[in-house]
Amino acid sequence: MIICIDVGNTNIKYAIFDEDELRFSFRVATDLKKTSDEYGAQLTGMLSANGVSAQEIEGGIISSVVPSLDYTVDNMCDLYLHISPLHIAPGLKSGLNIRCDDAREVGADRIVNCVSAIVGYSDGTPMIVVDFGTATTFNIISANNEFIGGVIAPGIKGSLDSLVNGTAKLPRVEIEAPASVIAKNTVTNMQAGIVFGFAGLVEYIVKRIKKELKCPSVKTIATGGFSNIISKEIECIDVVDKLLTLKGLKYLYDLNQ
Repeated sequence: MIICIDVGNTNIKYAIFDEDELRFSFRVATDLKKTSDEYGAQLTGMLSANGVSAQEIEGGIISSVVPSLDYTVDNMCDLYLHISPLHIAPGLKSGLNIRCDDAREVGADRIVNCVSAIVGYSDGTPMIVVDFGTATTFNIISANNEFIGGVIAPGIKGSLDSLVNGTAKLPRVEIEAPASVIAKNTVTNMQAGIVFGFAGLVEYIVKRIKKELKCPSVKTIATGGFSNIISKEIECIDVVDKLLTLKGLKYLYDLNQ
């Protein structure tokens, strides 16, 4: 078995693969103050709850956009799994050609998402991968399966946090679509602004990308925590795959063995 770990700014996602079968996946909150032992206790507890022992994990791979946690997660893998995981970093084979100003600026999660989309969904047409994470990223893949650029917009949760923290009377609300865009109370007013506002943002950016590519048949794939909520409000999302990043990590682990 192998472990795939996606370290994001908000959550750390884990997946356990047995050969090509996904045994289970889970996520924990990203916390810069936690030690290797605290993360290790969480991990071993989840492994045990799903009937897997730490000794069964033979290898691993990590994608991280939080450099300050890299040592902590590496040390956890060493102490509790006795493995030295691979990292998505320069020198690791990905098979992805990156056609932008500086390939080193492209986040590890974006590289993994693009590779996963190519492996799972490429059909000879350009693709857009929209990741609804701490930031909302749009990653554009050409018909030749090259990463040719993208867009970074604010994240949904961060936008709501900014709205709540920057005002005296607005409450924290659940992120879900209200029944109507014409809302009747403060909670549904805020939900309408967040959900329908981001739906409009995604729809316009995808439309603009298709126009610049001169290709109306671009396939759009959504992933990330809020992908289901937003995709229900717009027609430009073709596929929702919340495991896109973890499946991409598994592919890259196999590619580098």
